[in-house]
Amino acid sequence: MPLVAMGLIFWFLIIRPQMRQQKEHRAKIAAIKKGDQVLTGGGLVGKVLKVDDNYADIEIAQGVKVKAVKSTISDVIAPPGSSPAND
Repeated sequence: MPLVAMGLIFWFLIIRPQMRQQKEHRAKIAAIKKGDQVLTGGGLVGKVLKVDDNYADIEIAQGVKVKAVKSTISDVIAPPGSSPAND
């Protein structure tokens, strides 16, 4: 019985929150559109020029374009000047 309790505690404190974060990240990456500013896993910040099923063309400097695998994009950055909803 103590092992079952430990398993349930492990599930609710570690596995479930991690699964929720992964689901939110997948939804955020799937919603990337042209004009979004993104952060790649390598630390590059750029503007999305074109998106297809597996790749995103990102402009990291004026005239410098790279093609990134969508799964390597770690975050979508909010545009400057936008404030959080709770302000």
